[in-house]
Amino acid sequence: MELLVRDGVDSDSINMSLNLEPMMEETLREDLKYYFMSPCEKYRARRQLPWKLTVQILKIVMITTQLVLFGLSNQLVVAYKEENLMAFKNLFLKSYSGVDEDDYSVAVYTKQSVYDYIYYFLDQYSQLSQLSVGAVSYAEEDGKLLPLIICKEYYSRGSVEISDTSYDIDAQTETVCLTLDPKSASTWRTDNSSFFELDFHRLVKIEFMFKLKGINLQTVLSHELPDCYTFAVTIMFDNLCHSGKVKITLDIDAVSSACKKWKISGTAQKNTRYLLVFDGFVILVCLTSAVLCIRSIILAIRLLQRFSKFCRKKYNRKMCEDDQREFLNGWYILVIISDVLAIVGSVLKMEIQAKSLTSYDVCSIFLGTSTLMVWVGVIRYLGYFQKYNVLILTMQAALPKVLRFCCCAGMIYLGYTFCGWVVLGPYHDKFEGLNRVAECLFSLVNGDDMFPTFAEFQQKNTLVWLFSRVYLYSFISLFIYMVLSLFIALITDAYETIKRYQKNGFPMTDLQLFLRAGKDFPRPEGEEDSGSGENGPSVTLCCCRRYTISCISQQAPDFSPALRLGHCGIRNEISGGREVDTPSYVLITEKCRDSLEKRERERETLKKLPLGYEYLLR
Repeated sequence: MELLVRDGVDSDSINMSLNLEPMMEETLREDLKYYFMSPCEKYRARRQLPWKLTVQILKIVMITTQLVLFGLSNQLVVAYKEENLMAFKNLFLKSYSGVDEDDYSVAVYTKQSVYDYIYYFLDQYSQLSQLSVGAVSYAEEDGKLLPLIICKEYYSRGSVEISDTSYDIDAQTETVCLTLDPKSASTWRTDNSSFFELDFHRLVKIEFMFKLKGINLQTVLSHELPDCYTFAVTIMFDNLCHSGKVKITLDIDAVSSACKKWKISGTAQKNTRYLLVFDGFVILVCLTSAVLCIRSIILAIRLLQRFSKFCRKKYNRKMCEDDQREFLNGWYILVIISDVLAIVGSVLKMEIQAKSLTSYDVCSIFLGTSTLMVWVGVIRYLGYFQKYNVLILTMQAALPKVLRFCCCAGMIYLGYTFCGWVVLGPYHDKFEGLNRVAECLFSLVNGDDMFPTFAEFQQKNTLVWLFSRVYLYSFISLFIYMVLSLFIALITDAYETIKRYQKNGFPMTDLQLFLRAGKDFPRPEGEEDSGSGENGPSVTLCCCRRYTISCISQQAPDFSPALRLGHCGIRNEISGGREVDTPSYVLITEKCRDSLEKRERERETLKKLPLGYEYLLR
């Protein structure tokens, strides 16, 4: 009696487990379908609002507005620095034309000209408060004016006899500096006359270093608090080459800081508070977006584990790499990175507005990069439409081949870059540095600035001139007619492949076949499925791709009846005529099933198929 009861209990448990397995499989299929749906399809399926889509739209508007506001402020800062640099050059450099020559501002060629420029600067500096029309004055520290520092660098010992072509030079250099107080400017030249006696055969360079302070008042017009600046100005007389040409350069290093004593009436203070509140709201929206994307990634990992366990249990094999990549959504990673950059940039912007930091360039990099990524992420939602999805699929298909091709072409490009720099650099301005050579060659590849590059080579050295012609003609012919054409051909081939897939159907993986085997996702009551057609409803996968399995029947004269079955790139082909080149899976319709069974029954190809694929031949 006990044995009979025990057998009954075991049979009941076995039946229960057998009934649970199809339910668990169907539950997994529904969860996967829902995960890969578009926001609109999720709303129609479960009436859940697309929170991620709503947050992304709000974030795009807010981050773009924030970037525009910061960009306008940053332009005022950069313009203020550039205009002050131009003002200092006109104030302190004698006969400045307003345009720099290459890497220097002015050049002199006689000893008297060097002395004239030095004394002219000293006179202008001593009368700065009477000459300058801007809000500029001498910098102070602890209530004292910062001094003017003049340093001479020259060889320790040196004598040159041009007639005998002999020289005696000690390679060691010495530096002597002189500190001058702006208050005693009237006695500078008389008290330090010996310092300004220069030995041009030993002289390497002379540097004038001083600091000025200024205030940027134009920010007040845009209802912002003004910035106070400290300009570290350096004027250098460069005689390093001893070629008879002394180059004079003026550079500034502007550092902004909060003004210590200020009083502004109006809306500047109130406007700054509004901007700080707006930046705080941007940070909150970005945090929400990052949390939602991280939640979706965690959900994808759990679904991946469930489906992987299902494949090992039912089919006794692992998931292929194509299916694993379906769960790795690169758009979520892109959104998270953009959110982090936007948060960091917003914090820096708030510190700048509070006058605690002055890193305008760093803040602009963070905000600009985050805005770029946010707008690129919009392509994800456009990818739900088949016509807009071509760009994304083409980029995905062509990227691996393009990267491999660029690696090979880059080796040739680097070779031309080094060769042009070494051989042509001394004779052409565009080949003076590696960076300039790379930019010049890139412009030549795009057909820009060709004739000036050829024409600027002067025939001073016949051998180098001939080499330049061979160099330029070979580079242009190789990269424009071969490399660039092959590069475009790779992208065109990927585009044609995607168009062919959209017409005939995409290759199907285990995951896609598993999703298609189940029933349609249950919809709310009162709503009918609008998708109907000869080929059945399309399956939305990987968030941005819509896969439609196409059919080949006897009505298609361009194709022979064909059956392609398999998974992960493994295909078993059965064809009565020529092979079909399109690597897509084909559902066998009622019209062509009989002819295929008669031709291929003896081959017993279906025995090689994995378990679970029998539903392809329904």
